[in-house]
Amino acid sequence: MANHKSSIKRIRQTESRRLRNRYYAKTARNAVRRLRNMTDKAEAQAALKTVSAMLDRLASKKAISKNKAANLKSKLALHVNKLAA
Repeated sequence: MANHKSSIKRIRQTESRRLRNRYYAKTARNAVRRLRNMTDKAEAQAALKTVSAMLDRLASKKAISKNKAANLKSKLALHVNKLAA
C-alpha cells in the first residue's frame, strides 16, 4: 500500500484515466466494427469522418499509438473507397 500522499493521489488519477481510456477505446473499436460492416458508400463516408476524428483523438491522448490510428484510418479509407456507389 502506498504511504505518500502524492502516490495515493497518483493511484487515484491512474485508475480514473485507465477507465476513461478503456471507455473511449472500446467506443472507437465498436465504431470501427460498424464502419467495416457498412455497405452503403454515402453512409460509410460520413461515418469515416467521425471515426477518423475519434481515432485521432485517442492517439493524441495516447490511449492508442499514433501508428495504430494511422493504420486503422488507412484500412478504413480503403474499405470505403472499394464500396460500390
